[in-house]
Amino acid sequence: MAAPSPALSDLRDYAYDWALVDVETSGLIARRDRVLSIAVVTIGRDGEQTGEFSTLLDPGCDPGPAHVHGLTAERLRGAPTFEQVADRVGSLLRDRVLVAHNAQFDYDFLAHEFARARAYLPVSQRLCTLALNRQVDLPVGDMKLGTLAAHYGVPQGRAHDALEDTRVLAGIFRATLREAARLDLPLPLVPCPPRQDSRFAPKPPKTPCAYRNPGRLQPGGPLLQGMKTAITGETSTSRAELVARGAAAGLNMVSSVSRHTSVLVTNDSMSGSAKARRAVAEGVPVIDEPMFLRLLGDVRSGALHQAPAPEAAAPSPEAAAPAPEAAVPAPRRPERAETSSADRPLAGQRVLVLGGTHADAVAARTRVVELGGSAAVNLSCSVTDVVVLAGGEFDRRRRRIADLGLPLHDEHWLDAPTAAADPAAGTPDDEEATVRPPAPHVLPRGGVLDLPAPPSGTPAPLWHVTATWAPQDRCEIDVVAFVLDEDEQVTLDEDFVFYGAPENPAGTVRLLTDGPAEQTIAIDFASLPPASRKVVVAAAIDGEVTFGDVGAVQAAVAPGSGAAPLARATLDAATTERTLLLAELYRRGPVWRCRAVGQGYDHGLAELARGYSVDITD
Repeated sequence: MAAPSPALSDLRDYAYDWALVDVETSGLIARRDRVLSIAVVTIGRDGEQTGEFSTLLDPGCDPGPAHVHGLTAERLRGAPTFEQVADRVGSLLRDRVLVAHNAQFDYDFLAHEFARARAYLPVSQRLCTLALNRQVDLPVGDMKLGTLAAHYGVPQGRAHDALEDTRVLAGIFRATLREAARLDLPLPLVPCPPRQDSRFAPKPPKTPCAYRNPGRLQPGGPLLQGMKTAITGETSTSRAELVARGAAAGLNMVSSVSRHTSVLVTNDSMSGSAKARRAVAEGVPVIDEPMFLRLLGDVRSGALHQAPAPEAAAPSPEAAAPAPEAAVPAPRRPERAETSSADRPLAGQRVLVLGGTHADAVAARTRVVELGGSAAVNLSCSVTDVVVLAGGEFDRRRRRIADLGLPLHDEHWLDAPTAAADPAAGTPDDEEATVRPPAPHVLPRGGVLDLPAPPSGTPAPLWHVTATWAPQDRCEIDVVAFVLDEDEQVTLDEDFVFYGAPENPAGTVRLLTDGPAEQTIAIDFASLPPASRKVVVAAAIDGEVTFGDVGAVQAAVAPGSGAAPLARATLDAATTERTLLLAELYRRGPVWRCRAVGQGYDHGLAELARGYSVDITD
């Protein structure tokens, strides 16, 4: 029988002073849009409310979608500006952990509002209740505020009212803390502001080249629009002028050399610069400055980037082979190819593997997926079975697993498993039985899935790729993204999205940091330019620890921050990798597809980025 939920005052590991926040805004982009209303509810270490504040705000701009938040310009007229309430809000946030549902959204808006008011935002840590509930992994259809309130029995008022939403959030937060304590989950606290790294600092953005790369400069041939052109060394004409003239002629002026570079311009090919060495290694043509200036006088027309054709001209390798999973037309769990239940005895089950060597644990998780199950990375409410390998009996989670009454198995169970009854499902006579939503589709390594288009007349969702792993105390793991063109290269350095530059210039790809063991890449496919053909999501370890030490990384794909995952993949690197490709999202005709990758490399993040033509400072 499961242990009763502890009282909040007994949760010593969760004893913080909290400031629960909700903002209503004129739009979704913090650097551009404004806060229209704000509410703060403070909670002490014992879980009791200690304060409350809310106000409408005059944003000094159009309030945006009033049909969503109900805040018209007339209603906001006469309200204070944010600058006038910044001190009051700051006093409530000071020395407390900021808590919000989708906390990065609220934190980003507050950070910009405090900056506009020339005031200091006194927040050193934040906690996202979305991320915390994803760790708990409740048997609910999504993680929206209303859904969680209904699950936890929290009374709800009017949605999109900042104060009402914050009061509801307080009830959800207390209940979630109790559930997290029952599972012995660490809190996903995020330091604020995020750390930076000068090596990856992006350059001022340039205008992306409108032309496709036609390839390399041919001996005696002309320059063609779209050619990737790099310059190194001293030049008689200023570097800035050469770059400007090349860009004006339609060349793609790049700051690094890769195998896709069309030509390197240098007056000293033996200079030994990093670009010159790379050009020699890759066989990139080299010309001097006078030749470049002559060729600039007659740059031939190139091919513009075009939107993908409705039908691809030739099937890709993965499409030519039988697809491991079938695609679906609606944002729900896709159907697998027809197989008998005997072939998939773990369908709908979620199995946690404890102990074992890295190789043994990888083999066990791979076997779980082969049997139709989902391999869990952490203990959560969705885990139905636990496989204990050698040494797993000493795992600190064993006591919690016993309290939860989860069935334990040895490695031989995976030879011929029998699915145990879901402990959360109750019995046929149990009126309180929990009905679980359909399980996310399980993608094996290399598995491909078509992302469903939204119904006609509805806005396209922001797709979220969320990576999670077991909490680490020896290293930090960073999730990054690369927005790539037809040549699988970034068109500009700012299309490398990482912790120091958490969104690309157009804001179509963003990094959301929801905790030390969970990060998300959000992608607006509908707004990506035609030149963007693929988004690669990867993870990198800072330090000498490898993914063999970390273990499995789970990647989940969902149509929105609070939506239920459409698919999950549990990816195991080998033993020595420090970077790991998690997923590729790419255009296939009019459709975007997702492939679970799981390919690891021994080198670090800088070398991975250079491989996609990002200019990284040594």
